Amino acid sequence: MARPELLGRLSGPARVTLVSAPPGSGKTVLLRSWISQTGLEECAAWVAAGRDERDPQGFWLSVLGALRRTRPGAALVRELTAAPDLDGWAITERLLKDLASLEEQLWLVVDDVHKLGPDTLRQLELLMMRAPQTLRFVLAARHNVRLGLHRMRLEGDLAEIRAGDLRFSLTETEELLAAAGVELPESAVAVLHDRTEGWAAGLRLAALAAAGHPDPSRFAAEFSGTERTVAEYLLAEVLDRQPDPVRWLLLRTSILERVNGELADLLAGGEGGERVLQDLEQANVFVLSLDAARSEFRYHQMFAGLLQMELRRAAPGEVPDLHRAAAGWFAGHGYPAEAVRHAQAARDWSLAARLLAEHWSGLYLDGRAGAVHELLAGFPTGLLTTDAGLAAVAAGDELARGSLKAAERLLRLAERGTETVPDPQRGQLELLSGVVGLLAARQRGNPLAEAEAAQRLQAMAEALGAAQPYLGEDLRALALISLGYAEGWTGHHNQAEYLAEGIALARRIGRPYLEFTGLAHQAEIEASRSLARAAEFSRQAIELADRHGWSDESAAGVACMILGAVLAWQGRPGEAEPWVQRAEHIVSAEADPAAGLGVRYARGFLELVRGQDGDALTALRDAERLAGLLAAPHLLAPRARALLMLALVRLGETQRAEETLADLEEREREHGEVRIATAELRLAQADPHGATVALAPVLDGSARPARAFLTLGFTLEAAARDTLGDPDAAGRALERALDLAEPDTALSAFVLHPVPALLERHARRGTTHAALIGEIRGLLAGRVPAPLPGWSPSPLEPLSDSELRVLRYLPTNLTAPEIAGELHVSVNTVKTHMRNLYAKLATHRRAETVVRARDLGLLAPHAFRS
Repeated sequence: MARPELLGRLSGPARVTLVSAPPGSGKTVLLRSWISQTGLEECAAWVAAGRDERDPQGFWLSVLGALRRTRPGAALVRELTAAPDLDGWAITERLLKDLASLEEQLWLVVDDVHKLGPDTLRQLELLMMRAPQTLRFVLAARHNVRLGLHRMRLEGDLAEIRAGDLRFSLTETEELLAAAGVELPESAVAVLHDRTEGWAAGLRLAALAAAGHPDPSRFAAEFSGTERTVAEYLLAEVLDRQPDPVRWLLLRTSILERVNGELADLLAGGEGGERVLQDLEQANVFVLSLDAARSEFRYHQMFAGLLQMELRRAAPGEVPDLHRAAAGWFAGHGYPAEAVRHAQAARDWSLAARLLAEHWSGLYLDGRAGAVHELLAGFPTGLLTTDAGLAAVAAGDELARGSLKAAERLLRLAERGTETVPDPQRGQLELLSGVVGLLAARQRGNPLAEAEAAQRLQAMAEALGAAQPYLGEDLRALALISLGYAEGWTGHHNQAEYLAEGIALARRIGRPYLEFTGLAHQAEIEASRSLARAAEFSRQAIELADRHGWSDESAAGVACMILGAVLAWQGRPGEAEPWVQRAEHIVSAEADPAAGLGVRYARGFLELVRGQDGDALTALRDAERLAGLLAAPHLLAPRARALLMLALVRLGETQRAEETLADLEEREREHGEVRIATAELRLAQADPHGATVALAPVLDGSARPARAFLTLGFTLEAAARDTLGDPDAAGRALERALDLAEPDTALSAFVLHPVPALLERHARRGTTHAALIGEIRGLLAGRVPAPLPGWSPSPLEPLSDSELRVLRYLPTNLTAPEIAGELHVSVNTVKTHMRNLYAKLATHRRAETVVRARDLGLLAPHAFRS
């Protein structure tokens, strides 16, 4: 029914409207009527904070989805996919960036905001303080929430609708009863209004019950009691007067978080469930529509609780069977997490374990490690080690959470339990263990084991091709990507073909998570052959990670590490630094020692390029330690040791460099990169002939290093030949070094071993690389290359989580004491974090820090307010 005075207040000039009242006061009905009657369907985003939305990720993904369904939001708000450990603060910043240019009026309506956790509330408050004026907020809550609304109240930016405002007047009560077809004398209406005090839910329930009562006037006179007593009495009266099919539909579907017609028919054993639900929603029987098509519904939480109590009383034996039926429906319709939850509610642990084991691969490939962890927590603790399938899932969970040793222990339990599993499930367990084993081998840095696991997965994928085509394609894409990656680190030449095929398949079947990890691995492998291609694959992987919310995944750290290393090789240490920092921020070296080795290698090389040889030595020592944690020799290990030798030589510690070389095994000394470092050592020892001997297998191709290292090898050959008095040979070697450096602009080879006199003489004698020599000489003279054009997303700065929280409040007008109050810390703590921010961002004032943070992408751009 129309309530024009309240609708006018909702459409008023205030940026934030708070509707706060007890349950059943009519908040949701009022807001839906306002949207409908004012024609705001295309400009209002509706978000209902459900019982699971204490997790900021779930809430903010719902907000983004709702905004994208509006006309103004569709063009501005980017899509974001669920991911493990997705940060609500980062999503808020991303949303502020997207809406900074919002011109058309847009409303964000958040129902049941009191269900949000403290972190989510603080993020919502920050959004309200910093959003453009064109974004307005309407918040519905059962009670007051900590949202800093007092500031908006003082500034005149807050409108409030309280319980007293929502109470029905006597006239409105008469209109409500008449609309329900209930005819009462004026005196009976007055009694009913007085007894309910205008409480919307009580009046609606009373109207429903009175409509079928033989003496409505007597019913109204007897209607009394506390809110709980009234609700229980009226619900019983409503249920008793419903036809049996409707009554049983309500009871049997009360176990669900959401219900549709098909699921209602299944649980109630009838037909026409959708029409019944639509009729009940239309009659405001605590049934709420979740979509515009009115095909999915949920029950009011109070109503659902009472229905469940009545179900347990009337048919306690049916409850487990209803949960099992729901589990089967959700599993068959692509909702594996919901299916497992219902099996757990039925306490059918065997079914729940089987469902989770069957669907783990899909959850993993969707980047939903957080959901898997939550589901595992719902099982009895002892079952995780006695059920082979659950042990394998738990192993995957431990991998995702960074516990490599625990994962390997659980995986061994799962493999030992395979023999006791019935034949129909044995193949599924072998598949699950194969995927988890492959991931464990990758993190442990064992490419041979990963390649073997990938080949087994390929065979399984082919066997599943006809029976389960979608799963077969998923596994085939994963196997191809893993095989290409593993063979790349074992020196096989066909890794590029496997990787490209796997990435293309992942893209075709709509698995962006697989595509993202494949691109990161392709960048890592390609770095040995082409810096330009490695950088491009890294950028593609980072773009996918940022788009879908996987920026904290280890593969994203690998892509950032490769991009940083490429920029360092190109003589751009300033541009490389943020990417290496971002990789260090993402990758946990203990959880993923193979990726950690790569990150420390990149840091060591970057410090060498910058001339910080002591820092380089520290990073490379750490890389050597991580290499010792790997299950098999890694190609990066000898490269890291080669850089370590270079650092020692540059520090003048040639004896320690010689000892490091002597400690290597014979096969390690034959690596191309180690031979190049040996040549550097021999030149430092005034032994140019020894340098040429060390370089000979490198230059003839029998000890082939990475392409960028080969550039350094020919540079050292040129220096050695020049010292030996053979300028022609020196010129040929230098020209070859320039040939190798030109395609990728790999200038740092000439920084690691500068040969300015040779370059100058070579330029006078004639060369096809005059421009490149000019760039190298400029770099040696201290000139910084111009920034690369094109794509350049802002990398992360090395700020702590506490510093980031303070940073996000700096664009507001809050003082340091007020920020301290919002974050529940001392003023001194806030001031310490602000000093740290000034130091890390090279700023001196608060406004300057905000500008710098926006330039780096740490804060959303300024929203110009009208």
